[in-house]
Amino acid sequence: MPLGDSAVRARAADPQGGWLETGTGRPRAPGAAGEQLQEQQEAWRDAGLVLSTTSNEACKLFDAALTQYATWTNDESLGGIEGCLSKLKAADPNFTMGHVIANGLELVGTGSSVRLDKELDRAMRTMVALSESQPLTEREKLHVSALDMFARGQLPEACDLWEQILQRHPTDLLALKFSHDTYFYLGYQVQMRDSVARVYPFWTPDVPLSSYVKGYYSFGLVETNFFDRAEEVAREALAVNQTDAWSVHTIAHVNEMKADVKKGLEFMKETETNWKNSDMLACHNYWHWALYFIEKGEYEAALTIYDNHIAPRCLASGSMLDVVDNCSMLYRLHLEGVKLGDRWKDVLALTKKHTKDHILLFNDVHFLMSSLGAKDHTTTQELLTTLQELAKAPCEDHQLSLAPSLGLPLCQAFVEFENGNCDKAVDLLYPIRYQLIQLGGSNAQRDVFSQLLIHAALNSKSQAKRNLARCLLRERDGVRPNSPMTERLIRKAAAIHSMA
Repeated sequence: MPLGDSAVRARAADPQGGWLETGTGRPRAPGAAGEQLQEQQEAWRDAGLVLSTTSNEACKLFDAALTQYATWTNDESLGGIEGCLSKLKAADPNFTMGHVIANGLELVGTGSSVRLDKELDRAMRTMVALSESQPLTEREKLHVSALDMFARGQLPEACDLWEQILQRHPTDLLALKFSHDTYFYLGYQVQMRDSVARVYPFWTPDVPLSSYVKGYYSFGLVETNFFDRAEEVAREALAVNQTDAWSVHTIAHVNEMKADVKKGLEFMKETETNWKNSDMLACHNYWHWALYFIEKGEYEAALTIYDNHIAPRCLASGSMLDVVDNCSMLYRLHLEGVKLGDRWKDVLALTKKHTKDHILLFNDVHFLMSSLGAKDHTTTQELLTTLQELAKAPCEDHQLSLAPSLGLPLCQAFVEFENGNCDKAVDLLYPIRYQLIQLGGSNAQRDVFSQLLIHAALNSKSQAKRNLARCLLRERDGVRPNSPMTERLIRKAAAIHSMA
């Protein structure tokens, strides 16, 4: 997907052989290598973002990798993010910020862990050693420290350091994007919104990629229930660049949270050609599209999107976002009583290898959905047992510290529900429902936990819990008026009550 008219295209070279200026997308006039180097360094310095390297090529490749990360797409003409990072390391093996972006994209972008990946652990150690052996700027030192904190599982502390960077360097896009993604993992919705709000005035239209920052801000707004403002900002971003799949995604969230199914379906259909080639986000946007059909009770339409777009993209990418979407969609259909055939087995093939990872609890519970759906009791037990063992040991990892109070009860609630023990599932899930935001994800993604609680209460043997189900449905109806799904469940609750 092209990066868009307003975005920076940091090419390695233009067709005439002249370099493109970092951060501008304008062809550089041919000149001596020394002149090009000087211009390159001045461009970063003028932006207040000094890069400590003598390599002109390394600066450009850093820009190219950052641009693709910021815009949620791999530009194949640049070799994608992986290709850029490989060339970046070759251009200057001692470029500390080159190591920061490479390790950060592995840790923050893909959900890897130094606990599981020895090569990544070595890469992090190399980065820290390099930073201690070089005269870096304070900003670069903070980047190294923040990533080191993240690698240790100290996510809130990492965000604090990125915020220190942004206070002095509000256009540091790497700090902004790393903190934005990490706040998402933490479920820190207000912080995710306000982190962007604090720097938003500095991202004027003349600053490259500023329209994408509008997209980040709009997502923070929708997650804190400022729906109208969120849509307004997202549409401002799309007016600049209609291929901005993240801003499309914000509007999908707005329509989802309002249960405005008609508007949601129309919007996704109208914009599909603009975002379907965004390799990092297309699967997720199709997931949102399918949710509207599930909301309407049009299950075959949802499965058509799943079979044609979600499952194939998930299989091709293997990305955690796509895998989680895959599990979440099938489980929602399962709750609705839809027969899924062998689809769970296909998903299990992707999730099974991550059963013992336990990097993010949010991911763990989605992997559990797949093993439960496929009725793989061995894998289910392995996931629970290994998580229980990790949760016993004191550790500084923020996610694992939540396992005893949130992660394990949530996982066990899914197991009890699948075993027909609906009363037990409610007993586990109801007391922690307001704390589940700490596991991260969006309001739309976590809604599957709310749906599970309602279905468990509806199918409970206890009259008190069936009464609770009706209370939960009234609550849901107040937040999402005119929701077809809520109306279906209210009718089901009434039928159960009449039979009692």
